This record gives sequence, C-alpha cells and structure tokens, in this order.
Amino acid sequence: MSKSGTLPYFEALFAVVVWGASFIATKIAVEQISPIAVVWLRFAMGIPIIFFAVFTRKQFAFPKNSEWLYFALLGFLGISFHQWLQSNGLKTAQATTTAWIVATSPAFIAVLGWLILKEKLNALQSFGIVLAMAGVLVVVSKGDFSTLTMGQFGTIGDFLILISAVNWAVFSILSRRGLREHPSTRLTFWVMTIGWLITTIPFLIEGRFVEFAQLDTRGWFAMLFLGVFTTGLAYIAWFDALGQLPAAQTGAFLFIEPPASMVVAALVLKEAVTLTAILGGIIIIFGIWLVNRK
Repeated sequence: MSKSGTLPYFEALFAVVVWGASFIATKIAVEQISPIAVVWLRFAMGIPIIFFAVFTRKQFAFPKNSEWLYFALLGFLGISFHQWLQSNGLKTAQATTTAWIVATSPAFIAVLGWLILKEKLNALQSFGIVLAMAGVLVVVSKGDFSTLTMGQFGTIGDFLILISAVNWAVFSILSRRGLREHPSTRLTFWVMTIGWLITTIPFLIEGRFVEFAQLDTRGWFAMLFLGVFTTGLAYIAWFDALGQLPAAQTGAFLFIEPPASMVVAALVLKEAVTLTAILGGIIIIFGIWLVNRK
C-alpha cells in the first residue's frame, strides 16, 4: 500500500522510541518474574500481531523443506538466545547503559561483513569502529578508567548486553539470505515464532508459567508494552516506514533509540543522566555514523 506525506516518518520515529523504551519495560519485568518468563510472555503476545500483518498483506507462506533448519537457527540466535542475554543482562545493567551498548551492533556487523563476507572496510570505517568501542568504555566505566585495572569494570549484565550486540550482528549477517527470498514481515514472523517455540521448552520444563501471578499492575503494563508495542506494533510500523523511505533515511532514525531510552529511564526508573553517559553516547553514535556513511 502506498503512503505519502509525513506518516512514514512518524512510523519510524514511533518504532525507535518504543524500542528505546523496551529496555526500561524489560528491567521492570525482570524484577518481578524470571527472564525466560518475560521472553516467553512477550512473544506470546506479539506474534499474533505480526501474524495478522503478514496474513492481511497476503504474505503468509510456510518455509520450504530446506529452510526450516535455517529459520530455526535464526529463531534461536535472534529470539531465544538474544532475548535471554538482554533480559538477564538487564537484571544488573542499567537501561541507559544497555541502550548505548546495543547501539554498537552496526560496528560488529561491519567487522563480521569484512571477516566473513569479504566486504570492504576502509580506514574511516575502521576508525569509526574503534571510536564506538571507546564510547562503550566511557559509558560502562562511567568515566573512571581505573576500573579497567581494578577488576571492577562494569557489571555482569553489561557484559551480557555486549555479547548480545555481537550476537545480533551474527544474526543480521545470517538473515541477509532470508531477506533476499522473503518479505521482512514474513521472515520476522517465522523467526519470532520458532524462537518462541524454542523458548517454550525450558519455560514449560521449569514450570515458569506460575510466575505470572507475581506480576503487579506495573509489571503487567511493562509486559503489555513489550508484547503489544515492542514486539508487535513497532515492527509493523518500522517495516511500513522501510517500504516508503530510502534505507539511509530510515536507518538514521535508529540513532534516536539510545537517547529515547535515556530519557524514559530517567523518568520511569530515576536513572541519573550523567555527563559521561552523554559523552560516551555521542562518541558511540559518531563512530557508528562513520561506519555507515557512504
């Protein structure tokens, strides 16, 4: 469906602000129930919304026989493992720190593209990668680099989030083949569904479903936000925008995600907005811009 005017821009903005706020919602949820219960419930609510979008756009189709294993790999990496890393990481990592670390994924994608796909990486892009990593050090250390030598650098959660950024880069590289053969919404639906089914196995074995009774009103609002908005509506809005705007314009909106997360974390979680976090974030964004600029 063709769209015009400012709607695609609002859709892209909506998506990245919601994704930025998702770290805050996850942090609230994992304070009340286990990370695996958060991941399971979130996708149980979001997948039907994605399916509705795929079905109404007449894009639904089952993977071919040879594709099931490929989709299972993407589902494990992009949903089961990735969300496990982030939800467990947010038990100890700040939501603001998480958003800035996750923003470095394009740098890891560029490195993997160079190593695995033999894509070119010029000197300016290489400098951007180094700069982004330096920004992460500033954010995680809170400007106190002596923690590097004292063994007090960051939290376990910070390292899990960093691993999730690398994992997302691996997932993104592997997804390229599927995106050449399937519409984005269909690929997303199957990756989410299979990843959710993989998560369902330990969720049921461990009897985590009893934990939902522990959620209070704030916890349920966080879960509804993660399921309906983050997993469902934001992806649909993003793909709509991606279909109407040039890729470079749409991608630029992703730079808004970490600052949005910082603002929401300050308002909802009362996380301090520090000068070092802002400085480190600016360094990260500038580094990623150097990696992505043409």
